[in-house]
Amino acid sequence: MSTILDRIASPADVKNLRAELLPVLAQEIRDKIISVTSKNGGHVSPNLGVVELSIALHRVFETPKDKIIFDVSHQCYTHKLLTGRGGERFEGLRQTGGISGFCNRTESSHDAFGAGHAGTAASAALGLAVGRDRRGSNENVVAVLGDAALTNGVTFEAINNIATSTKKMIVVLNDNEMSIAKNVGAIAKYLNEVITNPAYNKIYEDINSFLKKLPSGEAMAKLAEKKATTAKAFFLEASSLFEYFGFLYLGPIDGHNIALLERYLNYCKTATRPVLLHIITKKGKGLDVAMKNPEKFHGASPYDIVTGESTAPKSDKPVLNWQDVMGKSLLKFAKKDGKILGITAAMASGTGLSYLKKELPGQFFDVGIAEEHAAIFAAGLACQGFKPVVAIYSTFMQRAFDCAMHDVCLQDLPVTFCLDRAGLSPNDGATHHGLFDIAYLRCLPRAIIMQPSDENELADMLYTSINSGKCCFIRYPRGRAAGVEIKEEPEAIEIGKSKILFEGNGKVCLFALGNMVETAKKVADILAEKSKIKASIVDARFAKPLDEEAILRMAKSNKLFVTLEDHVVAGGFGSAVGELFMENKVRTPLEMIGWPDKYIPHGSDVKALREMFGLGESQIADRILKVYSEI
Repeated sequence: MSTILDRIASPADVKNLRAELLPVLAQEIRDKIISVTSKNGGHVSPNLGVVELSIALHRVFETPKDKIIFDVSHQCYTHKLLTGRGGERFEGLRQTGGISGFCNRTESSHDAFGAGHAGTAASAALGLAVGRDRRGSNENVVAVLGDAALTNGVTFEAINNIATSTKKMIVVLNDNEMSIAKNVGAIAKYLNEVITNPAYNKIYEDINSFLKKLPSGEAMAKLAEKKATTAKAFFLEASSLFEYFGFLYLGPIDGHNIALLERYLNYCKTATRPVLLHIITKKGKGLDVAMKNPEKFHGASPYDIVTGESTAPKSDKPVLNWQDVMGKSLLKFAKKDGKILGITAAMASGTGLSYLKKELPGQFFDVGIAEEHAAIFAAGLACQGFKPVVAIYSTFMQRAFDCAMHDVCLQDLPVTFCLDRAGLSPNDGATHHGLFDIAYLRCLPRAIIMQPSDENELADMLYTSINSGKCCFIRYPRGRAAGVEIKEEPEAIEIGKSKILFEGNGKVCLFALGNMVETAKKVADILAEKSKIKASIVDARFAKPLDEEAILRMAKSNKLFVTLEDHVVAGGFGSAVGELFMENKVRTPLEMIGWPDKYIPHGSDVKALREMFGLGESQIADRILKVYSEI
């Protein structure tokens, strides 16, 4: 049976729908999002919360002429369904060859700006608006921000410049009291006070009634603008934070009322200065399990619609995820040492710090989506003799690079950075792959970079780092760890010392970093099957400092030296080994195996993406055999 959604091929079809059919469309969209994400995984709660807003935006504005920029853009599923990416295309969401889970300029002209990290929408929208002004065109520019974006310094840098740079721009503040976890800090408290203030709500009702009666026209728009500003300034000065930045502030209004949203958005189009429309939405609306646990369903793996439980294949042997190994180890150490403090940037659950938060809340800090602040905050704590551990996804650590360089390493402060999702985040794609951290951290003097091959090494590395008095970065991938039982007591690891796992017959040495140790073992098996090569296998453990003695010795005793890393080759672990070879005039051929100098797309799983780029075990073995045959 055909649905309304089936008949939506473009935003024009949305505009032509009768108003009474819009709630039906909204429900069909929710059903579609739930159906597809339950099979593919994805950002469930954020998208269910903005269905009505997305419909209203496409009813009022005309993309791609008008520009709608979603912050992070993990809430773009309805937008995609309304802009020609429904049907079978949407069924392939986040899968190999399918559409992205984020806005992507190469995917559709309706995606005005690509994104995947928080805090970019306001700056990008201002750039688009100023570009429009200088060109003399008249398109509308709308930035859709989550309230969590206001904890991000980049957003405030943009807000500080908007009113002085353009007279025509709309910011929609989608307030659901959540980022990934529940929002924290003064901004969240401020927004809550605005929402709950009875005086303000009375003013809002009066303004809303006034807008309902307002005829169209620029003169009437200016009158409404003056009335709204004067009323708020007179009755509730505390609500004028955004007015001080030069915005006309409207709201808060119900973000699930399409007619109301349309009325306000139509008014925003006529405003004579930048407008901030504050809407209230419910994250996860329409799916009970998501509303009860919005943090879990912020980004979910395939799930059961009724119970909310993961439907991903389960192993016969329970295996912890890497972040849980880190989180449980940190909690264990923190119970014995009150100077150990955990810091996260709105990612307590995703980084494993939820264990510390639950049992030792006094030793836990969530700073919101503010990675730069997290790093410098940790540096300040280290100055006071504490042992801060900052848990950040590798892709988000990029934001804090300057702080790690200038505020931590330069001052030789003992801060531990745990870089989760180092390697592929397959379904999320290029914006979330952690393939660059070694390259941008390896150049930092005093930085120590390590990667474990199993659970025990991660616990040992965390213990080593915390007690080293040095700035250390520990990187590890997304997903299940190796399945090794963690020993009772951790052991300190000698900084820069690798671990030889197997000495071969002097033909090939596989020097592997982190999770690539397991790949090296499988590659060695294939080499043994296909040839008489018994490859040496070394667990590198450190990308900086290198185990120079072991590398030079193994290079001297083997005909081919191979590095393996879950990272781009350019500037990575293999590049470091290459530099060592050059410095010591090593003539042994070096084959560096890692990701190419490209942005890797999203895909259904890690295996599929590795094979797409020649990094499957058999492909690596064949490559090694080819190089070896040419020596």
